[in-house]
Amino acid sequence: MMHWIILPVVLPALLAPLIGFVMRHDIVLARTASVVGTALLLAIALGLTGLAADGTTHVYRLGDWPAPFGIVLVLDRLSALMVLLTSSLALIVLIHAIATGWDARGRHFHALFQFQLMGICGAFLTGDIFNLFVFFEILLIASYGLMIHSGGRERIRAGLQYVVMNLAGSTLFLFALGTLYASTGTLNIADLAVRIPQIPVEEASLVRVAAILLMIVFAVKAALFPVQFWLPATYANAPAPVAALFAIMTKVGAYAILRVHTTAFGPGMPGTEGMAGTWLFAAAIATIAVGALGVLGARRLMPLIAFSVVGSMGTLLMAVAAFSPTATSAALYYMVHSTFAAACLFLVADLVVTRRNGDTLNPAPATVQNGLFAALFFAAAIGMAGMPPLSGFLGKLLVLDALRAPGMIGWAWSAILVGSLLTIVGFARAGSALFWKSTAIAGPGAETAPAALAAPPPVPAPVPATVAEVAPTMAAIAALAVLSVFAGPVSAYLDDTSAQLFDRGGYITAVLGPGEED
Repeated sequence: MMHWIILPVVLPALLAPLIGFVMRHDIVLARTASVVGTALLLAIALGLTGLAADGTTHVYRLGDWPAPFGIVLVLDRLSALMVLLTSSLALIVLIHAIATGWDARGRHFHALFQFQLMGICGAFLTGDIFNLFVFFEILLIASYGLMIHSGGRERIRAGLQYVVMNLAGSTLFLFALGTLYASTGTLNIADLAVRIPQIPVEEASLVRVAAILLMIVFAVKAALFPVQFWLPATYANAPAPVAALFAIMTKVGAYAILRVHTTAFGPGMPGTEGMAGTWLFAAAIATIAVGALGVLGARRLMPLIAFSVVGSMGTLLMAVAAFSPTATSAALYYMVHSTFAAACLFLVADLVVTRRNGDTLNPAPATVQNGLFAALFFAAAIGMAGMPPLSGFLGKLLVLDALRAPGMIGWAWSAILVGSLLTIVGFARAGSALFWKSTAIAGPGAETAPAALAAPPPVPAPVPATVAEVAPTMAAIAALAVLSVFAGPVSAYLDDTSAQLFDRGGYITAVLGPGEED
């Protein structure tokens, strides 16, 4: 068997306790181990992406037990893409956390960071829904610790809400697993794809219940309406580097919907066909509306960015709801783009907020490096709002082009275009208050400015951002530019990825069939 497939899970799983128990009192050693481990994870992800690029589905059987009796990890183009996206984002965020000193505000940051990567990579690679639940719990436990990193009353309160919401989701997940196993006798995704069509439609009521329960669970993870309310409070109060890493967390929910509801409950499956898409499409429209209105009405920078993440998830899941190869390809392109765009905004916000007196969107005297921060903010905002020339514009065009069916074009195009307009207005207002009006206050005649424009004094003697602090943000913006410049080759790869995802027979043969290579 190809043992490289399990390394994205094993590497952080071994590194996390080593950092937590041996290196927690030596920040330099912990930083070195964490950076080296994350860089190795990125190198492994690149190798796995190259391995999966030929369209072969590779299966790793733990203990050499065949599926569906044993635990399997499955590597195809989609799982390789998601592991590569995770490791790339993780390295950017980790460098920012070290450069800004966020990691030094608690002893266990790097150990929790590695456990988080273990859970995320495992969720993308597993071929079994029960182990998807296990990896969900691993990444959620780590995210609880990262969420309250460095403490604070508001952070603890938001963390408690986050814990309660996800515990409820985990409980519902167990109910869904029990229902599905009772009706099919298996939880292996490939085996489900074989057994569900064998169940008569009139006897498939439990399967339909399980499919909807799983959709609700994944919707909670993806912050889909009406269970999106946990995300703004969580992301807005989390440490900025943690919020940037959490940009991939909602994508785990979207990935789970794609993987499970395409392979096991997807098109052609009697009894479950069309159920998920109908519900998902309407919820995605509402999610876009909630995100856009939240951006427009936000009075603080961090909640504004958090609501923009909600809106981007609505756009992504609207494309997913079509459950077609073309729409899925567009969804994958937008997924990669929105992950880097959201992370970039949180990293920029960290640079700005730490040099201002809070993150309120009120005019205040210009801070140090105001021009640089303004440029970074507007580049990231352009990406998130979907304006040219960055990849957000192309991503939304691909989504709009894929949603041209008579029954959905009016709703889909109206929601995306109106939502984009409101998002643009919200970001323009925020940028104006943070950077342009602040310059006006600090300029000539500031002493005669109206009292309504007066602002609290800036943080005393703000320190200019170093190259190491700014570089991760620039790397995220560069990723958006690369996605735009190489949109043709990237889209071609994603077309192949989508086609492989919808090739249910190829997936089943690779996981269950006798012809796979050891």
